[in-house]
Amino acid sequence: MSDTVDLQEEKVEPIAVESQSKRMKVGLSHKHLLGIRELAAEEITHLLDTAETFRDISQREIKKVPALRGRTIINLFFEPSTRTRTSFEIAGKRLSADVINVSASTSSVTKGETLLDTGRNLEAMSPDLIVIRHPSAGAAHSLTRVCSASIVNAGDGAHEHPTQALLDGLTIRQHKGRITGLKVAIIGDILHSRVARSNVQLLTKLGATVSLAGPGTLVPRDLAALVEGSGLRIENGIEGALEGADVVMVLRIQRERQESAFFPSLREYAVHYGLNLQRLSLAAPDVIVMHPGPMNRGIEIASDVADGSRSLILDQVANGLAVRMAVLYLLAGGAVTPAVST
Repeated sequence: MSDTVDLQEEKVEPIAVESQSKRMKVGLSHKHLLGIRELAAEEITHLLDTAETFRDISQREIKKVPALRGRTIINLFFEPSTRTRTSFEIAGKRLSADVINVSASTSSVTKGETLLDTGRNLEAMSPDLIVIRHPSAGAAHSLTRVCSASIVNAGDGAHEHPTQALLDGLTIRQHKGRITGLKVAIIGDILHSRVARSNVQLLTKLGATVSLAGPGTLVPRDLAALVEGSGLRIENGIEGALEGADVVMVLRIQRERQESAFFPSLREYAVHYGLNLQRLSLAAPDVIVMHPGPMNRGIEIASDVADGSRSLILDQVANGLAVRMAVLYLLAGGAVTPAVST
């Protein structure tokens, strides 16, 4: 069977129980987080609000609450990861869950075991939640067929990366006070980017206008079909996307997913499509700059932009922890919302 799946103790503050009516309203009946596309705007907002609460926990001297004590979370990663894997591990431990990390290099996949058989074996150990990153689009969906545990998609091929979009949305909302009405430019390798697809879904659902730009070979025109209405625009050049942008999101060139030459050279890419201070001056005066990481400095983004005063790249990393705590909490213990004093 092929693994490739086609898409189709500090004193703890009390925990307040939500009413059943509110629980239904915000859609906590979702068992899995597979993508942003399945979420309504109200559900996205609830996830962001919950993540705001968990940000406070990370500022405590003792950064731990017993919300998921006794729950077991397995992080199953088939691709390299620094930020996502580490933040999911820390998130689970700060919620007092038992966290087990499994990587492809140390699993039986190296011996020929299929993804679904791996899932069945993990399911036999009765985990409460499985976080999966996999190079094949649809991998997270496939696990839902063989596992009763909640599944979180931590990135599947070029399909979706929902928690990245949620942390990006949280970062934008914190610094802009809103998402509705903002102009967001996403520039770079759109074709191979699961981050772009998830962000297009989230930002347009929350009322932003998104402009995509990059080399013509890396910006598929059919992406406009992803969203309803006129919230998504595809520009012929990055200057048009940057003009008046409130938020600029830069994507790296994903050479590990490219099977052919989409542009002549990295040097030429940097000259024509890299974000530098001169190009950034086209954006709004209070523009913020974001990047999901890892960065290729000097290619898609200049160091003076990445390290400049408008950059929120490390804020994104910090918010990633809060978002992943919120996701794990709502999926593994979601009938209650933590009340955290500031």
